[in-house]
Amino acid sequence: MKKVIRSVHQYIKDTDKILWLLCIACSAMSVITLCSQMFYGFITSKVVITQSLATGIGIVMAIIISKMDYHIGATFWKWHVVLCVGLVLATFIFGIQNPGADDKAWLPLPFGMTLQPTELLKLSFIFTFGMHLESVGENINQYKNVLLLCLHGIAPVGLVVLQGDDGTALSFVVIFLAMLFSAGISWRYVAAGFVAAGVGIPILWNFVMSENQKQRFLILADLSADAKNIGYQQSQGLIAIGTGQTFGTGLFSNVVPREVPYARNDFIFSYIGQTLGFVGCLLVIAVLLAVTGKVLATAGRSADRLGYFLCVGIFAILLFQILANIGMCLGIMPVIGLTLPFLSAGGTSVIMLYMAIGLVLSVYMNNKQEIFS
Repeated sequence: MKKVIRSVHQYIKDTDKILWLLCIACSAMSVITLCSQMFYGFITSKVVITQSLATGIGIVMAIIISKMDYHIGATFWKWHVVLCVGLVLATFIFGIQNPGADDKAWLPLPFGMTLQPTELLKLSFIFTFGMHLESVGENINQYKNVLLLCLHGIAPVGLVVLQGDDGTALSFVVIFLAMLFSAGISWRYVAAGFVAAGVGIPILWNFVMSENQKQRFLILADLSADAKNIGYQQSQGLIAIGTGQTFGTGLFSNVVPREVPYARNDFIFSYIGQTLGFVGCLLVIAVLLAVTGKVLATAGRSADRLGYFLCVGIFAILLFQILANIGMCLGIMPVIGLTLPFLSAGGTSVIMLYMAIGLVLSVYMNNKQEIFS
């Protein structure tokens, strides 16, 4: 028993306690918010139980991963790449479509649960792309290396686009760009990228994107123009946030909140705005940004490039999903099905995020340098 207590004490001493507290605070807020929705009859107890179990499993996974040297994940990269890609490919045959989703991106599990393999693929990609960047080192700006790095980045994006999950595909693009930029890519390639985007976006708009995808962007100019169809979800979300005013209507008050479609996951920020008001929204944003800040700080303290790249990739996931999700709820970004980290209901997403935090903690605990070293 003394050994266990000593081990726990040592872990608490070595780990990033602030990052742990911030993540657990987000998860606690998530469960409380979902309990509030259950209190008003918007969701069933299954959603709350699933979120609580996923949080518990995620925390355990984070502790285990943080105690391991993250270089082990790099050593076994072939195994997790094959596993993750295989699971994504399996969705083309056995995939199911969750309520509110446009794609069959989930695999059925026992007891009515589901698995979204692309969430796991994000971590596998961060590992392999980080290794790739580490291997090219100072030679990153050679044409051959830039071409191979771009092919590496395109591979998961193409796979996920074929699956039909545009939001996740965009997440991979952001991860790729953030890690590539952090590795020291030359500005001439950045300029070339802007030129390519300028040429490619009109082509995508006119010949690739569906009418529904276009409408998701066009409706942002005036949500009320189609408030009962394409703009309905965002219009209801905005009204809910406005209803909350400064301090909100309360999580368990006698005032029944406005029911917003998918307030348990994609639009949980709208529910928070309604029940906890402007102050509650600011608090949630502050805590989430503090999490991303801690992850970026760990990147800066990493003694090797692999640890640095892993943290940058995870930082990119978190920040992009925070901005995209809140942007959706505020009606300034299209609805692309991205969850609010740690807060939105979603078992696979929560477990993946804690696994990602475990990697950050592994870098923090197993490989760090002093700030002025």
